[in-house]
Amino acid sequence: MGAPMARRLVRAGYLLRCHDADAAALATVSGAGATPVPDVRAVAEGAEAVLLMLPSSDVVERVVFADGLLAAMAPGSVLVDMGSSRPHSTREVAARAREHEVAFVDAPVSGGVAGARSGSLTIMAGGRDGDVARVERVLAELGERVLHVGGVGAGHALKALNNLMSATHLLVTSEAVLAGEEFGLDPKVVLDTVNTSSGRSGSTETKWPRYVLTGSYDSGFGARLMVKDMRIAVELARESGWPALLGEHAVRLWSRAAEELDPGADHTEIVEWLRKRHTEQGEEPA
Repeated sequence: MGAPMARRLVRAGYLLRCHDADAAALATVSGAGATPVPDVRAVAEGAEAVLLMLPSSDVVERVVFADGLLAAMAPGSVLVDMGSSRPHSTREVAARAREHEVAFVDAPVSGGVAGARSGSLTIMAGGRDGDVARVERVLAELGERVLHVGGVGAGHALKALNNLMSATHLLVTSEAVLAGEEFGLDPKVVLDTVNTSSGRSGSTETKWPRYVLTGSYDSGFGARLMVKDMRIAVELARESGWPALLGEHAVRLWSRAAEELDPGADHTEIVEWLRKRHTEQGEEPA
């Protein structure tokens, strides 16, 4: 996600310094016009805003604190976490950032790699009104919809809940389409019909046609990252006192799938996991 987003910011005229633990990813963005730097402290030097696109709260905390990013940021600058992080961790990071006179916005995205390339992402921004307003123009280069959804942590909470819904309806969509296929229905006919009916979803409209029927399985979002987000959402539900009975069962199924698929498997490959369970063992995957 980070590389196409960086390219969009360079094309928009922003002076961009980038760092990535993956040398190949860093080479990609440097080839697009961003300036590669050797560490995260160099990213922060003189920057008005620092954008993070990292895989988890643990990595965010390591980069921000242990690697010295926050210490290198100038007072009055803004730190923006655009990955999927735990909301409570986000609030702790924001509080420590304020101690350094650094503003904080959580701004996770939905829309996948394709949305990052086209600038059509939905961005869910959490933070103080003035802080979100300061980075809104930058975020607008990355997404068609920049929604201020609440205070600090609200963006990450909403993103996790969105992904819980997304993963759950991908799973049930896949079960339904595969059952229809076993009966003798053409999966494309199933999807075309459902997409004008009440069962339609992002899974029937986008994921199955674009990544499953084509056999590409290359949405750019890993199965293990999906499970991580689902767990955040279910934990959020538990902490709020609201039962997540279906959500918890979906997490168990997805966790099993992620363990049995290749470590780098795309989340859309859960379809192949279902096929394999049916073909090899003829058992329910529960």
